[in-house]
Amino acid sequence: MTSPSITSTRSLLRTLAPVAVVLTVMGIALMSSGYVVTVIGFAAIYGIFCTGLNFFMGYTGQASFGQNAFACLGGYGSAILCGGLYWDPLPAFFVSMAFSGIVAAIIGYPTLKLRGHYLAMATFALGLITYEISIEWVSLTQGYMGYSGIPPLGVGKFELVSEKHQLIALTVILLVGIWISTRLRDSRFGRALRAIAGSEPAAQALGVNVARYKLLAFVIAALYASAAGSLFAHFIGFISPEVFGGAMVVQSFTMLYLGGIGTTWGPAIGALIVSMLPEFLRGLKEMQDIAYAIILVSILIFAPRGVFALIGGWFRPKAKEGDAP
Repeated sequence: MTSPSITSTRSLLRTLAPVAVVLTVMGIALMSSGYVVTVIGFAAIYGIFCTGLNFFMGYTGQASFGQNAFACLGGYGSAILCGGLYWDPLPAFFVSMAFSGIVAAIIGYPTLKLRGHYLAMATFALGLITYEISIEWVSLTQGYMGYSGIPPLGVGKFELVSEKHQLIALTVILLVGIWISTRLRDSRFGRALRAIAGSEPAAQALGVNVARYKLLAFVIAALYASAAGSLFAHFIGFISPEVFGGAMVVQSFTMLYLGGIGTTWGPAIGALIVSMLPEFLRGLKEMQDIAYAIILVSILIFAPRGVFALIGGWFRPKAKEGDAP
């Protein structure tokens, strides 16, 4: 039988290990060139996006292929308010999030009555519609020309002009986002979501308002996506419709499942792996894409629950013969 002290130590290591990995990668990026800072900055932004997606798909057990729509709303919200109306980045950031949350509540109320592949197709259509609007509404979004001149993150006259300073801010926001997601998961609200993921009829029989909880989870995921879209706009200083197209959906799903769907740190770990792996394989030249695909498929085969679940298993106490299950 494993002693309580060993169990608590392993639990602490499971909590601190991913934090150490994220902080180490960010620290290496801060000591590297601007290109590496940009790559890791993208990873942090996608980590925020996937954390929200994980909240809806991993904790609630629902399918959504349209979270890029809310990232688009957040990105263009910050671009229009800051680049066109000359707002400060911080209020534009929160106003864009609030607007995305309202849109998610309005759209989610009827959409979340669907289930399974019907829900998946409806959310996918939402992403496509938003993408087309960002192209066609030229007077508002500038169409394919995109929005440029978006100021970096900052408060008032204080701006994070340096990419390294922005990376520090992105890291802090990512860690806060993961902390909020963890607190919500461990709350009564999170337990209700996990009950819904297990069985909606059973959760409803236990008194869980399934429709309301699903809608709240959808709105929370939309807030994370909007934040990621706004941060992308401020980090790069430019956005266009292609940023929020189908490639964003595919990449975010790859990150989520590779890192570990339904796990705390899986989205962030998956975002780091998918963002950094092509840079490590760049020396292979024409074999880069093949090697990249082989590595991703191998991880999914040998770690079907994701990299974070695999790492967490190293610190989980092994059951001995005679131990209670």
